[in-house]
Amino acid sequence: MTDLARERVDEVLPRHAVVRLPLLGRLRDAARRFDPFDLASLVLLAVLFVLVATTFRDYAITNDEWIQHRYGELIVAYYRSGFADRSVFQLDNLYLYGGLFDTAAILLSHVVPMDVFDLRHLMCALIGVGGLASAMATARMIGGPRAGLIAGVALAVCGSWYGTMFHHSKDIPLAAAMAGALYFLMRCARDLPNPRTRDVVGFGLLTGAALGIKVLGLLLVGYAGIAVLLSIPGPYLRDLRQASAFVLRSLLRLAPALVIAYMVMIVTWPWSALAPLNPIRGLFSFGEFHYNIRTVLDGTVYRMATIPRLYVPAYIVIKLPLLMLAGAAVAMAWAAIARAGMPSRARRRIAMVAFAALFPVLCEVVSHGPAFCGLRHFLFIIPPLAILAGVGLDLLLMQTRGRWLSVPLAAVIVAGFSWNAVTLARLHPYEYLVFNPLVGGIAGASRRYAMDYWFTIMPEAVDGLEAYLDRTEPAEAHDPFHSYTVAICGERASFVRKAKPHLHWAEVWETADFFIAPTQMNCDRDSDGKVVATVRRMGVPLGYVKDQRATRRGRRTG
Repeated sequence: MTDLARERVDEVLPRHAVVRLPLLGRLRDAARRFDPFDLASLVLLAVLFVLVATTFRDYAITNDEWIQHRYGELIVAYYRSGFADRSVFQLDNLYLYGGLFDTAAILLSHVVPMDVFDLRHLMCALIGVGGLASAMATARMIGGPRAGLIAGVALAVCGSWYGTMFHHSKDIPLAAAMAGALYFLMRCARDLPNPRTRDVVGFGLLTGAALGIKVLGLLLVGYAGIAVLLSIPGPYLRDLRQASAFVLRSLLRLAPALVIAYMVMIVTWPWSALAPLNPIRGLFSFGEFHYNIRTVLDGTVYRMATIPRLYVPAYIVIKLPLLMLAGAAVAMAWAAIARAGMPSRARRRIAMVAFAALFPVLCEVVSHGPAFCGLRHFLFIIPPLAILAGVGLDLLLMQTRGRWLSVPLAAVIVAGFSWNAVTLARLHPYEYLVFNPLVGGIAGASRRYAMDYWFTIMPEAVDGLEAYLDRTEPAEAHDPFHSYTVAICGERASFVRKAKPHLHWAEVWETADFFIAPTQMNCDRDSDGKVVATVRRMGVPLGYVKDQRATRRGRRTG
């Protein structure tokens, strides 16, 4: 129910009124009220579940998943040992992260007969769909069923969401938990200063889940304060005493949510339980990370500590669908300018979502914090942008209803999202590499922007090497006593998991028989071997397999 419709219903029926109808009558009445856009939203979720169930094994293991898996094992060992096994605090800097997802994956792997990394990908993808459903529900709350559907479609065809939700097992769970928490916070704000208990509990659990993955979940605590301030009734703004009483009462009613969040956090993030201020220390530690990691923006290579201030905003503009960006801009502009015809409650809800989308980016720009891998660490702002896009595009459709512009506008929206969906299908399973037309798609972005930073082309590249060996030297390829050495520009573990026994990882690149590398950061150019296999999508090379045996012999001869 939209905010405007809710206001009208509240005038007719008391909040807890119960209308008693015979069962068949109630079912018939519900069927009549069922909105076709709600039905389309359910169909969208069903399609996504089917896609996840049928494709989750297509996605490669990322570089970080091995160490995250180990982190989950150490958390389980920590609790099983009665807190005696403290190895969990010695695994690099993983103690600064929550272990909710990793621990759940470890525990489920004992009861689910599935490869643990396939299980992680399935879990992560389903959580991503849950985050999408939360965004749909929030947009529906503000703008109605059509706004909810548009928000869901915008997020579903966004490669930075759909393509990452299979293997970004820190960033997607965090983003989904924050999207769900935002939904419950909006429900709480709607009823302040007396929010429903189930909404307070929902907000607390999902805030705790976000903190149990990454300390950035602390942003939700600030969002709660903003929600309270935005919910102060208009007449109270002229009376400081009434406004203060409203704020105090609202905060007291929301306090149990923070207690719930804290309890979830300390269970799923062991280091946070060692000292009360550890979560705050963890937040500041993230702002001071300065690894020797390189990234690229418009063809210029930077260290993560020296990126331009506009690094993250630039990637937002070039990675997200243009319709999503346009719709979000319309919603924010409408709420700020077009006061007539829009209920104040709806404007406040839009302001809350806009704050969730823009504030973290503004903090990154102002503080000039470290960043790399494009949008990887800011995926949690995408659901709020999708919510705004749903509301904004719905507003445009509403304003043009009955005019000659309505049909062309609807056609543009359908065509735009359809084009995005087709692009993702052509990129599969590398949907997260998508770029919008502002930089010429992935063809224009290749070698100029962050591409396959997770080296997800590894399985396809290894298959390409095997096919080359079968085609050119089948006798040696099938000889159990013959082997080849392979150097890779990436993590060893993902290669070892895919490669057959006759392919051996080589630590020294120059003396290896073959070399596999993505085009990311021009790593493929570190070898001058002969290209024997190419991984490409939409005509763009994403990685190469090179035969170095001839060049290696040449170096030895020289």
